Amino acid sequence: MKKILYTLLATVSGLVLLFSYRTSLEAVTPTDASAATAGSSSTTADTGASGSGTTSSSGTTSSNSGTTSATGLADGTYTGTSSQTRYGPVQVQITVSGGRITDAQAVDYPNSNGRDRQINGTAIPRLVSETIQAQSSKIQMVSGATYTSDGYLSSLQSAIDQAQS
Repeated sequence: MKKILYTLLATVSGLVLLFSYRTSLEAVTPTDASAATAGSSSTTADTGASGSGTTSSSGTTSSNSGTTSATGLADGTYTGTSSQTRYGPVQVQITVSGGRITDAQAVDYPNSNGRDRQINGTAIPRLVSETIQAQSSKIQMVSGATYTSDGYLSSLQSAIDQAQS
């Protein structure tokens, strides 16, 4: 009789614990230090090391030749504002040549621990490839690297906005 009672109590306790388990953490919503442009949905992510070039007080770096193509992007190198995410900052630098984005780099992204390096070692090259193919910030996010993807998109849009000025 005692064994049945203990088994029943253990089962009930297990069910209570199972049903009271929270399946998602109440994550801190990332915030973006840069202003979002109309029509674009972006959230912030990690910021990282600054890129090469001259850095202004806003944290952006740009050098351009002043040549603007039919696409509206001026040739040069532009560094977007750093986006702060839950796991750290993300900052993107683009190179525009002939009015097209010819290169994109994440100059800063979360890489302080092994898990960050593992996730972003896969995510960053995919985001860069998508950027060059799409020639805009309308790119696919990387599953499993949502915060980094959000930060990347935000910083990328900032760099593109600079190139359009």
